Amino acid sequence: MGKMQCIVVTPEITLRDAEAEFVAVPLYDGELGIGYNHSPMLGRIGNGELRITNEGQVERYYVEGGFVEVKDNVISLLTQRAVPAGSLNVAVATEQIEAARQRPANTPELMAIRDRAVSQARAQLRVAQRALY
Repeated sequence: MGKMQCIVVTPEITLRDAEAEFVAVPLYDGELGIGYNHSPMLGRIGNGELRITNEGQVERYYVEGGFVEVKDNVISLLTQRAVPAGSLNVAVATEQIEAARQRPANTPELMAIRDRAVSQARAQLRVAQRALY
């Protein structure tokens, strides 16, 4: 199996720039698996778990929005937030869901903000729970 270069960049830091055999990216409308010699593409990243496999080891991250580009066996992820899954806490994520649900939603704009916060907290909780296993 061939190797690709996988680069994960946030506004603050380049979190990862190393080889990978397979990458699973949470897109806005589903999940994308990327292997060696994948067709060039651009995609919109959603909230969820980024999985990077190399030599039998799987790195897991929670990512929040952004874009992914695949070209010439280089996967570039530009995301607003990327956190190693092991750094997440189930109790904190559960509290974030409750706090997001308590936000006011008496206008369409506030409702959209609340719904986005709930969605992000739920995705973070799922990644945190998977990191335990």
